[in-house]
Amino acid sequence: MKKQLCYNGDMPKIVDHQKRKEELAEAAWRVIRREGIDGVSVRRVAEEAGMSLGSLRHYFETQSQLLTFSMRMVSERVNQRMTQLPLTNDLRTDIELVIAQLLPLDEERCAEAEVWLAFAGKAIVDPEIHRLSLDVHDELFASFRRMIGMLKQQKLISEVMDLDLESKRLHALIDGLVVHHASFPERLSKEEMIGIVSNHLDSLLQCKN
Repeated sequence: MKKQLCYNGDMPKIVDHQKRKEELAEAAWRVIRREGIDGVSVRRVAEEAGMSLGSLRHYFETQSQLLTFSMRMVSERVNQRMTQLPLTNDLRTDIELVIAQLLPLDEERCAEAEVWLAFAGKAIVDPEIHRLSLDVHDELFASFRRMIGMLKQQKLISEVMDLDLESKRLHALIDGLVVHHASFPERLSKEEMIGIVSNHLDSLLQCKN
């Protein structure tokens, strides 16, 4: 992790560059949630973070770099939570715990969902964001594919089940829940999201017979 000594009078101050970049990305998230992704500029984010434009450009030379880092940080935060989960060693339960990290079930996850959806819209016209969005899409599918594969490996689902198809169904279900709740939270409660995921997993296991 890159750090730098900055001097304030006679006392040196250590600047954690990674932490400062994350703070700027979080400032970009706040702007996106209030004003949409079109409201994001390096100047607007610098103001939101209480930093001069020159200081921000020390970390991100362009708006594209700032947006790309901000987008990637959404995925990294989710992955970090997943790796820190206290798993139970019950595969069915653990899969549900992991999936819950992708759903907007609290303020942190709601912020991530809203920011990610804003980036998804931008990905249609921005090649760099499209590439990163596709990378994360593929990473998510691979995770769902591993989940379904583990269920089959432990003989919890039918041996003839199409693993790719079921992985795509699960992926689409989770994406749909995120979009619906982020767009219309009054139409889909957090309890309903959890219930829908649980019901879907139960339906997979019931197909064993």
